[in-house]
Amino acid sequence: MNEQLIAPCGMNCAVCISYLAMKTDLNNKGFNRKYCPGCLPRGRNCIFMQTHCELIGKGLVRFCYKCQNFPCRRLKALDKRYRTKYHLSMIDNLNFIKENGISRFLEKEASKWSCPDCGDVICCHNGLCLNCSLDILQRKKTYRWGET
Repeated sequence: MNEQLIAPCGMNCAVCISYLAMKTDLNNKGFNRKYCPGCLPRGRNCIFMQTHCELIGKGLVRFCYKCQNFPCRRLKALDKRYRTKYHLSMIDNLNFIKENGISRFLEKEASKWSCPDCGDVICCHNGLCLNCSLDILQRKKTYRWGET
């Protein structure tokens, strides 16, 4: 895992479908996905929060937990959606980083999102390793966690 792929909101861009699609070049495998190199690498600070938070939008803080309003209403709503649908919590991520540092967080993320079969990255948006389970996504391009 790469520190530059941890967005200020706590999203690990390395496990996002748009990043993984770019990394594995899904469009050359019959898909039509939007590619994204991650929030920080593309100079956007945080896709989710930049228009709602001046500190994030202007890049004045590295992580949302440094804000006096943490967690704000927007981050709480985003966190609820990601907890429910995608098995991750941005607020938990940020609290872990605050308490344990980015290095320990990256270690934890590498373990959490590692495919047990090949060691590649599991996508948070569908629970699939695009190396091992691409056939599932080819059969159902809108596949979500645990669907049959």
